[in-house]
Amino acid sequence: MNARGNGSGNGPAPNGSTGAPVIRMRDVHKAFGPKKVLQGIDLDVGERESVVIIGGSGTGKSVTLKCILGLLEPDKGSIKVDGEEVVGLTGQARDRINAKFGMLFQGAALFDSLSIWENVAFGLIQGRGMGRAEAKKVAIEKMGMVGLGKHVADLFPAEMSVGMQKRAGLARAIAADPEIVFFDEPTTGLDPIMADVINELIVHVVKDVGCSALTITHDMASARKIANRVAMLYEGRIIWAGPVDQIDRSGNEYLDQFIHGRPEGPIQLQVRAL
Repeated sequence: MNARGNGSGNGPAPNGSTGAPVIRMRDVHKAFGPKKVLQGIDLDVGERESVVIIGGSGTGKSVTLKCILGLLEPDKGSIKVDGEEVVGLTGQARDRINAKFGMLFQGAALFDSLSIWENVAFGLIQGRGMGRAEAKKVAIEKMGMVGLGKHVADLFPAEMSVGMQKRAGLARAIAADPEIVFFDEPTTGLDPIMADVINELIVHVVKDVGCSALTITHDMASARKIANRVAMLYEGRIIWAGPVDQIDRSGNEYLDQFIHGRPEGPIQLQVRAL
């Protein structure tokens, strides 16, 4: 995908590699009745690349993520993971693909009835059949990577701050050493200081694990911190994509308005026209 975001063709992946991207979306459409949410998404995520999708509420960021994860079926288009078409996969074939993924949910989404280490190890125990003793060792190791000491392993989510819960969610996302980690609004509900702490952790953890990352957010401070490349979603399409250090001189008036939070501009004009 070039800096204008056309995303077509078979040229180099956007991270500069000539190899196939780990995620490749082409002409992906999704509608709910008459409401067209995705109208031709083209997006690549390269190996060990961190891509952030930005855009306002209701622009289709979460739907994009759910289509990749197989939670929603696109109406049209192609989604490839490691070169394999995943649209239409079900059962064990879908499970095999999803085993490559880790996920940090918005709000962390921890199980209230499980201790922190059990939350972190949930996928290892339930999904991979790992024994509890071994899974706890892995969980405590991953907790250490996000700054959670083993003294909190037996606490329950309600006994921890929101920031600590988010750290635990991040530890769970990387527990199985995934190839690709998805972050759904990772700084939602956090104060600016804790949000920056989480952003720093994401940068370091993704590097340490050696995985690719795809994040959806409307938080520009987060996007600037964790992204190698940014893609802006508007009216169901990627209207701009390029290196994060180019967003302030993109020449795209929609992106410029969004990243600076200006009330006046083409996005506002579109709202008024409805």
